[in-house]
Amino acid sequence: MGKFKKIFRRLPDPRADNARHDLVEVLVIALAAMLCGAESCVEMAQFGENKEALLRTILELKHGVPSHDTFTRVFRRLDPTALEDAFIRFMAAFGRALGAGAGPSVLAVDGKSLKCAYEKGRAHMPPMMVSVWGTQMRMTFAQTQAGEGGEAEAAIALLQRLSLAGCVVTADAIHCDRRTVETIKQRGGDYVIALKLNQRKLHARVAGLIDAAGSRAISAETDEDGHGRHERRSILVVAAPALAREHGFKGLTTVARIVSERTIDGKTAREERLFIASRRFAPFDFLDIVRKHWDIENGSHWQQDVVFHEDLARNRKDNSPRNLALLRRLTANILKMTPDKASTRGKRLKAAWNEGFFLDALTHMR
Repeated sequence: MGKFKKIFRRLPDPRADNARHDLVEVLVIALAAMLCGAESCVEMAQFGENKEALLRTILELKHGVPSHDTFTRVFRRLDPTALEDAFIRFMAAFGRALGAGAGPSVLAVDGKSLKCAYEKGRAHMPPMMVSVWGTQMRMTFAQTQAGEGGEAEAAIALLQRLSLAGCVVTADAIHCDRRTVETIKQRGGDYVIALKLNQRKLHARVAGLIDAAGSRAISAETDEDGHGRHERRSILVVAAPALAREHGFKGLTTVARIVSERTIDGKTAREERLFIASRRFAPFDFLDIVRKHWDIENGSHWQQDVVFHEDLARNRKDNSPRNLALLRRLTANILKMTPDKASTRGKRLKAAWNEGFFLDALTHMR
């Protein structure tokens, strides 16, 4: 708990100077409650009341357990940017503790909406959370909320807060933007980004280059069977260093076309996709990087909805949707840190049932 307390102690307390409950202790209880299955501020308070004796072994609780109103006020008022920065520092420290070779080599950027956390009268515009997912460690390394500039603008702001040295950033076509790739290169990273018609001129130029490449293209192909389907993927990779200057995309050196054919129950669907990259990856490596990007869907987005019921969360006021979404990611990360073969849902149940496992999970925040 020492590293967690040291980093999150820097958070500015949004409450009055006479607030009774220590801010870090409020956050620890909220996190501990979420580890054990709590999903709302009311449930956090109920958890604290029922586990007070256990919590006192790791916390002072000078004024007892906070009420649900205290949890609500804290998450509504807490500066989300400061909380996100603390989260980024905590995950960076955890990555360093694992050693240089353990950090995420592929970072996937993607957005996910909080479907029930919309403001009154704006059900059509729920908050959009943009995350950076480490595919190697299968953890969220950063997250923020998209503002008026949309998902792409939020991703740029998020990447500016991260060290990307030694990492390959992947993203879908909404992030195929000059400022995005410039940010990635400035922060020391490389990129592989999908290309669609939102960059019409570049798209036409890349398609023409690949069609005319002939023997200059290098290729690879994979065939896989599983889960009742057969999938064949082929790739053509072409060096295109002139495109960086022609179209203003910093670092652009390589383009690729991937054709996927998926057969399920005798029916075959074909998809063709274009990509730009800042390094000339070997064809099989390129295919692997593109495939790893989609781990954010199954490893993070799906888990948040199925295990943490994020799409049902109805926290709507002030900063609470953004702050609680980040707390859910931190909880998922901590459960993944815990060396147990159970599923994330199984670990939450085990933490609620087994005090030894619960305390062990918390110690992995060091």
